[in-house]
Amino acid sequence: MKSITRIFDLLELYKDEFKSKQDAFYFKKDGRWESYSSGDYITNCNLVSLGLLSLGIKKGDRIATIMVNCPEWNFFDMGIMQIGAIQVPVYPTISEDNYRYILKDAGIEYFIISNQEIFQRVSNVLKESDTLKEVFSIEMIAGVRNWKEILELGRNFAHPDQLENIKSSIGPNDLVSLIYTSGTIGRPKGVMLSHNNFVSNFKALAKIHILKPGYRAMSFLPLCHVYERTTGYVYQSYGISVCYVQDIDKLAEYILDIKPNVFATVPRVLEKIYNRIVMKGRSLPLIPKIIFFWALRQGHKFELDHRNGWFYDVKLFIANVLIFSKWRKALGGEIGFMICGSASLHPRLTRIFWAARIPVYEAYGLTETSPGISSNHHGKGGTSFGTVGPVLTGVQVKIARDGEILVKGPNVMISYFNRPEMTMEVMDEEGWFHTGDIGILENDVFLRITDRKKEIFKLSTGKYIAPQATEQVFKESPFIEHIMVMGENRQYTAALIIPNFEHLKNWCTVKHIGFISKEKAVLNPRIIKRVREEVERFNQEFGQTEKIKKFRLVSDEWTMESGELSPTLKLRRKFILEKYAQAIEETYRSNEFNYKVEID
Repeated sequence: MKSITRIFDLLELYKDEFKSKQDAFYFKKDGRWESYSSGDYITNCNLVSLGLLSLGIKKGDRIATIMVNCPEWNFFDMGIMQIGAIQVPVYPTISEDNYRYILKDAGIEYFIISNQEIFQRVSNVLKESDTLKEVFSIEMIAGVRNWKEILELGRNFAHPDQLENIKSSIGPNDLVSLIYTSGTIGRPKGVMLSHNNFVSNFKALAKIHILKPGYRAMSFLPLCHVYERTTGYVYQSYGISVCYVQDIDKLAEYILDIKPNVFATVPRVLEKIYNRIVMKGRSLPLIPKIIFFWALRQGHKFELDHRNGWFYDVKLFIANVLIFSKWRKALGGEIGFMICGSASLHPRLTRIFWAARIPVYEAYGLTETSPGISSNHHGKGGTSFGTVGPVLTGVQVKIARDGEILVKGPNVMISYFNRPEMTMEVMDEEGWFHTGDIGILENDVFLRITDRKKEIFKLSTGKYIAPQATEQVFKESPFIEHIMVMGENRQYTAALIIPNFEHLKNWCTVKHIGFISKEKAVLNPRIIKRVREEVERFNQEFGQTEKIKKFRLVSDEWTMESGELSPTLKLRRKFILEKYAQAIEETYRSNEFNYKVEID
């Protein structure tokens, strides 16, 4: 990979090393899996480039894409960057107001969208734009030009030799993409990333993870996010087949179809997989259920390098034969490892997946760092549970006096677009990028994230609370889907809890409790009592200050569309606090469901 200095240089690998590959990208159409070969990939990328040139698009022009995961994403990604234009990938689930802001801020002239659903979501905003010239779609939409028109323009372009001249004029430090952050607080910021930002990052990641050309990777996280995008470049650098999932609700079905060897994920997905497995375990007959939970206990004790001794290894072998082998089968039976990022994964979950011979490598990064900063990996001494691994090659990390993680390296962004004052807030005079995350370097090797600097709050007693650490523990409960800990300037902590209604329905059936609706369930005294037992159980892991003293069950579903979750499934705390302001006040005033409050 030494010759790769710009992202589109990856196409040279497909031309030289992977030229016979017939299944570079898989996608599902009308219920059937179809594929594009390496030759198809190169041809389509070049035709997109030539077609865009035919439209008059030139170096520096900005093109927005709102696309679901599909091979065509890659055609436009490479096609846009080969002519020096700037791709602006946009989430399909943000608000109209944010769409409007991004179009204006970036000065978008062309829009590439996937389907009718996305078009309906953005159509009002597109009509209002003063800069927009044209919209193209991947699927056929009435009144919208289809992307294949761009390919046809490319085939008929009079000066195809221009493409090589333009490519040779593009340098490693040129701007290649403008990625707007998800905007969990305030307006989204446009992060300016160069070829070198991405290339240095995917090279560093490719070096530490074992991948083979015959592997199948599954892609379901949004490609508009830098995490999945850079992971995709890692896959391409090895020439492995990438299978695209467009409907995350059908993930279990896709996994059995694809039988992936590797995929990138986020903690919430692994939590759901684990909770679903545990729920099935609870429904087993008595003897199999006893065996299932015995195996689970063994998994929670897992340590690396056989540190638990030979007797534990024997028990774990039995647990694998009887129970964990079925877990691997449910994940397609050929999984090599998973990369987990975006938020912290509880060490107990990491341990149990490792015990089941499904390694999970936690990694860490931000949009502004392209994204990788650190990652656990397969190498000797490369993984430590509860951490996000060693710092990547070429990246420097230091911990500020207040605990904030500072980063310097070729992966750090150019700047924020049109926001020099905000760039100065996060970049100091010595070139260190201030991440906003709090952490420590264990043994000067493994980076551990303890919380977000802006999310830590102070009680009226003067005690500081790191809510993520508490929430991570409570989400182990099969009864809890989402939880947000709060208490800024209050005397004690409280929480909003969204129950796991799927699990709750099964529990109600066993206990002969009528489940009429979510709205009635969160008011049912027996259900509240059961959740309270869970809260009391997990409270034992915390000191008096961190314990949740009050909680309120909420029947709403928290999603990206409704605004409570960011596109990377993180809590949008400010939005939630504003939405539930009245309920929060009532919770603090009420004596119901309250624990004895002891202020220390």
